[in-house]
Amino acid sequence: MMNATNSTDTSRVRPITIAILAMGGEGGGVLTDWIVDLAEHGGYLAQKTSVPGVAQRTGATVYYVELFPKKAAREQLPVLALMPVPGDVDIVLASEFMEAGRAIARGLVTPDRTVLITSTHRVFTMQERVAVQDDRVDSHALLKSSEEAAARLFAFDMSGIAEAAGSPVTAVLFGALAASGVLPFQRTAFEATIRRGGVGVEPSVRAFKAGIDAVSAGTINTEAALPIVAAAPDPGVPALLSGISSQLTDTSRPVVSSGVLRLIDYQDEDYARLYLKRLEPILAIEASRSGSSGELLSEVARVLAVAMSFEDTIRVAELKIRRSRFDRVRSEVRAKDGEIVEIAEYMHPRRQEIVETVPASLGRWMMRSKIASAVLDRVTRKGYVVKTSSVRGFLLLSLVARLKPLRRRSLRWMAESKRHEVWLAQVADVVSRDYALAVEVARCLELVKGYGDTHDRATAKFQTIMAALPALEGRGDAAAQLAALRKAADADEYGDALKQKLAAVLDEGHGMGAAAE
Repeated sequence: MMNATNSTDTSRVRPITIAILAMGGEGGGVLTDWIVDLAEHGGYLAQKTSVPGVAQRTGATVYYVELFPKKAAREQLPVLALMPVPGDVDIVLASEFMEAGRAIARGLVTPDRTVLITSTHRVFTMQERVAVQDDRVDSHALLKSSEEAAARLFAFDMSGIAEAAGSPVTAVLFGALAASGVLPFQRTAFEATIRRGGVGVEPSVRAFKAGIDAVSAGTINTEAALPIVAAAPDPGVPALLSGISSQLTDTSRPVVSSGVLRLIDYQDEDYARLYLKRLEPILAIEASRSGSSGELLSEVARVLAVAMSFEDTIRVAELKIRRSRFDRVRSEVRAKDGEIVEIAEYMHPRRQEIVETVPASLGRWMMRSKIASAVLDRVTRKGYVVKTSSVRGFLLLSLVARLKPLRRRSLRWMAESKRHEVWLAQVADVVSRDYALAVEVARCLELVKGYGDTHDRATAKFQTIMAALPALEGRGDAAAQLAALRKAADADEYGDALKQKLAAVLDEGHGMGAAAE
């Protein structure tokens, strides 16, 4: 149980301090009320405060509770704080793993004192979601940091347990808190607190008991933090790969297979065959290098598969009306059978997206025609709200999705295809002189993503970096510098960081050249 005396002055009693970090809709306020009710029925004074946050996924709130024994209050007037103080928190409860990371970063978790109880599931931040490359926080590193930062750690996937019980994740947190033994209350008192609440009692009790069981089992698991959604096996994939299977390594085979599956889903088997044909020169290069790690093939296969499945209006419409998306939305809002869920899509296509969707010859005419351009500008001036849950909205996007067979004749496809071929040629050219640099060149195509203004800015960044490639070649740190430029391109939306980094890299290169002379 938590020691309620000051470590430096045993004659004085100090409060038990508890910080709760939770996101909107997870029941953080209910958990706080439970702790206060538990304490007041257990002979303690309790004070709670909360500070809501913004721009943190669905909004994050820090709740703070201080508990002080009533008996001690008769002799010692308690002074209870309104907010947690770094280095002075006994218990931190986090409803999601990144919230635990925020608590550690704020200094609320300390190895001499703090018990950290956290769920290991992840709700990705906006920075992680919008990054061109995989910018997810390493959950295993976060687990290691949690182990080092806390005096005691209780960490497991509470979200899955809560979902199975039909309860918010905070009920599982309450169970983990009870099982940890850090508060001076019996487990029966915890359950009695839930029942006194009178709302959602049975699901909350189930989740509470499951949290106790998980702690008792000593469960620590971060695998759910980085979910990997495996595509269903496709009988056509082995046949498509039969011609190159012997050239694939254990590392590259799953990447190429995933690429084939992705492009069959995106377009068709012929499109997947084009993907494999484009990989043939890289396969030949890897085969000619004795003892090659296959890293270049894996990176090219991964990046090319994503690039060839670019987001156009057809793809966006297709994804919006998929059954799996409707099922996911219903699951997220916890809709019951028979309940109607309306889904409104906010869409703002530009003239460019429309022109690029139609066959190339028609698209070029539409771009040249002043009348066509004026009409398109007028109809695309404002955005649209399309309710895909309605017959009209569903049919509208279904009509756009049915243009899929025409995609390989579209203006957008031709532009993307030309970019991919030039990029592959650059990779093949550079690898003959610098393998590591070729790998980084392969990764640079990841910068090109999205549609509309996002796609235009991303393409400009990619072209800027590729234009600087000749100035980097021949330098011993060329691969590292190209990687730094790629990272700088992701740092901001408009490329200011890339411009600064590029200027620094080129100046450094000129300095090295002058020194060599």
